[in-house]
Amino acid sequence: MAGMGSQNFGYPGNGRKRQSSDGGDDDMLMSKKIGAGAAACWDDPAAALAAARHEFGEHGGVNMSIEASATFTVMEPETMRRMFAGELGADRDFFIYSRHFNPTVLNLGRQMAALEGTEAAYCTASGMSAISSVLMQICSSGGHVVASRALYGGTHALLTHFLPRACNITTSFVDIRDHAAVREAMVEGRTKVLYFEAMSNPTLTVADVPELSRIAQEKGVMVVVDNTFAPMVLSPARLGADVVVHSISKFISGGADIIAGAVCGPASLVNSMMDLHQGTLMLLGPTMNAKVAFELSERIPHLGLRMKEHCNRAMTFATRLKKMGFKVVYPGLEDHPDHALLKSMANKDYGYGGLMCVDMETEERANRLMNMLQNHSQFGFMAVSLGYYETLMSCSGSSTSSEMSDEEQALAGISPGLVRLSVGYIGTLEQRWRQLEKAISRMM
Repeated sequence: MAGMGSQNFGYPGNGRKRQSSDGGDDDMLMSKKIGAGAAACWDDPAAALAAARHEFGEHGGVNMSIEASATFTVMEPETMRRMFAGELGADRDFFIYSRHFNPTVLNLGRQMAALEGTEAAYCTASGMSAISSVLMQICSSGGHVVASRALYGGTHALLTHFLPRACNITTSFVDIRDHAAVREAMVEGRTKVLYFEAMSNPTLTVADVPELSRIAQEKGVMVVVDNTFAPMVLSPARLGADVVVHSISKFISGGADIIAGAVCGPASLVNSMMDLHQGTLMLLGPTMNAKVAFELSERIPHLGLRMKEHCNRAMTFATRLKKMGFKVVYPGLEDHPDHALLKSMANKDYGYGGLMCVDMETEERANRLMNMLQNHSQFGFMAVSLGYYETLMSCSGSSTSSEMSDEEQALAGISPGLVRLSVGYIGTLEQRWRQLEKAISRMM
């Protein structure tokens, strides 16, 4: 397609030859590092991140410079015409306007593509903008989506209310564990997307990514997976998914101070989303600020270390609470129905996720537990979101899943008393366990 979409967005360069960590020209190795064929070369996402190009600062700083310009100058008048015609673009270090492409944001996209093992990635202003842009790019009016019943409330509302009203895109919700139901829900010629969360919010259902991808791709349906709950732990694209989306605001950021998202997938899709005439990212404008991209790019290198500790503590607390007789939902526990599946798909040594749930059965009991944990033992904070270094907790049915009706929550397996805990890593593990025990003893 003519226009901006013709740029080779999958392998952006800055026009300067740098030695890569592999010892060769960076431009020569870019496709090896983040291209589709490279995904299988790195079994560990940390290794893929380490092998990705390191962007240095303008004056040789070990950290890249922030390109804070909204617009960019050219040396010759003819250059601007050629840029708008799609002949010159970000892959050759030609920039027009930061809603199109920004060098700092492009560098974060390279890191996200390396993390997820995809050809390309584009970083957005929020996770919901990433999700909505992907769905509206792949699906046209009259299109159909098959989606898991267990989804983040905002995504469920987008699929249930906004897309049918504004775009004439409808969704069939299914139990993602029921592969026969998934296959049956796909409508020949209409279904364009199979959408699910690798680890569901808040029920921690684990999707069989390889099998679901096989089913969808046999039908010519694209697989879009939200991997917000399990970065480093799972790599859906390496397991067969076409597209991976993230709310970077969560574990990847880690500081509960930034709202951001990402679309990771084939260069052809990302290019189409940036097309001057029909691209959702281009025309809806969910632009990430360059200063935000810089901050995030400095956090991704230690994401693996943080995830290991989140997961270690979640596993420890889940095991101990279960021994005390609590109804605990955590896929690291052997009695979780998806434990074996997750173990077979997970990247080695990262654990089973940093979230766990305690089902207190009623909202009243859930609220009492959270009150004790925050206000009497200082174990954590009552707050939505996840991935923070402090423990965050919420009663999902009345908070992050409140967009769903009581019936929809029941179908998704969300109990009225389900307390979702994003387990933090600040302080020592035993210090935090004592605080948890103190809260529990006051409830007895």
